[in-house]
Amino acid sequence: SCTDEVFRSMWAEFEWENKVAITTIITDLSDFLEHIVKSTNMTCLTPYDESQTGTFLAANLYARSVFGEDALVNVSVEKKEDQSGELAGYIRIRSKTQGIALSLGDRITTVQRGVPKTQQA
Repeated sequence: SCTDEVFRSMWAEFEWENKVAITTIITDLSDFLEHIVKSTNMTCLTPYDESQTGTFLAANLYARSVFGEDALVNVSVEKKEDQSGELAGYIRIRSKTQGIALSLGDRITTVQRGVPKTQQA
């Protein structure tokens, strides 16, 4: 596991960052976060209550690779207040190595477009 303090320390220390724009058909903030967490096998460090309604969500995620490398992710997403109700924002990935930052960014780019099983007809 990883505490908030350890997360912040590593975030400041890690030099590789990959920023991914949020592009998804998911329109619920909690569903989007849950989908990213499950699709990347990361741990969400930020407690959130699915019953809370709002137009903004920020969360920190953490994972350690099989090679012992730490990966940090910050999800910052908002629900647009227009008729589309689309989500917008960025997912920032930080790691010690470029490879982890890039491969995790590719993974997130691929999976974020998908529909979580709870929304499939």
